[in-house]
Amino acid sequence: MTAFLARKAMQGGQCFYKIIESKMIDTLIRQLFELKWFKNLKTNTVPRWMILLIDMVLVACSYGIFIWSSLNHQVGSSTFVILRNLVLIVTVYGLVTYFSKSYTCIIRLSVIEDLYREFIVVFMSTIILIIINMIWGTIFRDVLFSYWGVIYVGVLAFALLMIERLVIKYMYARITVTESKRRKVLVLGTSLDSLILANALKNEIGGKYEPVGLLSIKSGKDKDEINGFKVYKYNPDDVANIFVGGGIHALIFDSSAIKLMRNGFADKFMENNIALLAINKVEEFEIDDDREGSNISTYIKEVQIEDLLGRDPIVLNNTLVRSHIKDSVVLITGACGSIGSEIVRQVASYKARQIILVDQAETPMHDLSLEMKKDFPDANVVMYMGDVHNHARMEAAFKQFRPKYVFHAAAYKHVPMMELNPTEAVLTNVEGTKNIADLALKYGVYKFVMVSTDKAVNPSNIMGCTKRLAEIYCQSLFFDAQKMGKNTQFITTRFGNVLGSNGSVIPLFRKQIENGGPVTVTHRDIIRYFMTIPEACSLVLEAGCMGHGGEIYIFDMGQPVRIYDLATRMISLAGLRPHIDIQIEEIGLRPGEKLYEELLNDKENTIKTDNEKIMIAQVRKYDYIDVCNNIDNIIELAQSGNIHDMVKGMKQFVPEYKSMHSEYENIDHEIESGNKNEDNYYFNPTAPVGK
Repeated sequence: MTAFLARKAMQGGQCFYKIIESKMIDTLIRQLFELKWFKNLKTNTVPRWMILLIDMVLVACSYGIFIWSSLNHQVGSSTFVILRNLVLIVTVYGLVTYFSKSYTCIIRLSVIEDLYREFIVVFMSTIILIIINMIWGTIFRDVLFSYWGVIYVGVLAFALLMIERLVIKYMYARITVTESKRRKVLVLGTSLDSLILANALKNEIGGKYEPVGLLSIKSGKDKDEINGFKVYKYNPDDVANIFVGGGIHALIFDSSAIKLMRNGFADKFMENNIALLAINKVEEFEIDDDREGSNISTYIKEVQIEDLLGRDPIVLNNTLVRSHIKDSVVLITGACGSIGSEIVRQVASYKARQIILVDQAETPMHDLSLEMKKDFPDANVVMYMGDVHNHARMEAAFKQFRPKYVFHAAAYKHVPMMELNPTEAVLTNVEGTKNIADLALKYGVYKFVMVSTDKAVNPSNIMGCTKRLAEIYCQSLFFDAQKMGKNTQFITTRFGNVLGSNGSVIPLFRKQIENGGPVTVTHRDIIRYFMTIPEACSLVLEAGCMGHGGEIYIFDMGQPVRIYDLATRMISLAGLRPHIDIQIEEIGLRPGEKLYEELLNDKENTIKTDNEKIMIAQVRKYDYIDVCNNIDNIIELAQSGNIHDMVKGMKQFVPEYKSMHSEYENIDHEIESGNKNEDNYYFNPTAPVGK
């Protein structure tokens, strides 16, 4: 009998397989899907009582199959006995199912949990029925049914319940696939993680992607197929044939492949307009099967240019930072800017006792306030409006809050804008820094950390020179304070361009691409160093805890990026063709702009730190009295609007400051020729700027 049932089951399975592989099932599904009831089923779940009812019908069918297949009729042949046993079995199964809540899951979204839940239901029901049978036999000297029969019914019930769920899941999957078109993709790699990802995408209900294979980058011979997925061998010269020829739209990879992508692997795909999609490591996901919208597709993101730039992230000493920041009062100037706001978030994550946010921008301050209330509801955050070169307002903040740490990020940073408004650059970047540094010393701040820039090295513009003046002042103030027995430590961090910061090149390019171009670059050969905002701010925080005073911290920023290449890659990442779909135009270097930036000038050397990526610049030391005299003079000239003498004073005090593509090159010539022209010169912002 068992052999007979096995043969019938095999024949039935083969028949079912042929049916589902034929176009008959697709036609039937399309016709069913046109029915209003099926359309509602796609967006609404079936009532729970209906699932429970179907389950009990299948349990009853299991008992019926057992009765039909029983040769010796040991269960009893009378209709009364059959009905009695049927009612008992369905009642037990129904109660166990009800109390275990196995019928409450959304079947079309469930996966391996169904196997576990239904096994528990069948196992518990079988045990209970056996116990009932034993008790009945003890009392009435008879049995309700054979123990073999109870187990037989349990096995059949388990099989039918699982088939029910698989059929519903399969039908729903075919409905959604029939309705929506998925993007054909390849999954990078042939590892277990790659296979898990491919299977998850393939079996996803209502998914966006259809994995048609795996892209192997290993040398040697690979299998032609793994678990039903075709294996494609990566060949740089054959990428177009594999993807474009096969109608494959994208390559999906997890975060472990980011380093490979950064090393140029991504370029061949971008050249062929093949989309790159990234996802975090598979094991990090906790997909909730009982909740719609929890598909793995929602975790897949288009690769951004920021993901492909630069180098391995710098590993920072978070334990050191936490030990300093926790339970401390921290004041942050420029708190609403790109750098300042990220410092605020990181300081809040380290559980500072109180965070004082200083900024003059009202609306960004309001927005940051709402963000902090949402993301860090327990943080003690104070919103303090004020301008850093308003000495009285800043002193009121120091006097009231008595901060232990000060992170000074307030500054004007846009080079062309500061070339047009040089006095404001001096008043904010130089006088503002002087105010905050002086108050930090006066009110006994433990550490003062200033955010500087690579543009302060051999400056070629007003902004860069103002930041160099600020660096000089803070460093000379520290050494002078040491002589007086003061303990405030003044530390500077110097780094390059920050990815995604306000006004930076990447958001500009992204907006230009969205608008259809052209993408504008100032020069074909201009290069820049880049880092991420979180990385920059982590550096600032670690420097504040690592430093002992007087240091200027720099770090290994990897290889510089050619801005023209950056524009090309961004256009390709957007699925467009450079110079065909989107034009790239050179508009000429802006006032004060260099072709390349430096982190150290020619006379500076570096000292290693415990972090191999972070170094200390050895710079020239200045006499504090001389620094004060020169800076006070420059500030006074800025306040009076005497731009010519102000810029001249900056160049004389910082002789490495040489203007480029700027009206102020005339002052360089004047200084070199020894021309002592005493006439005041007032810069006209509307006049053309250049040589």
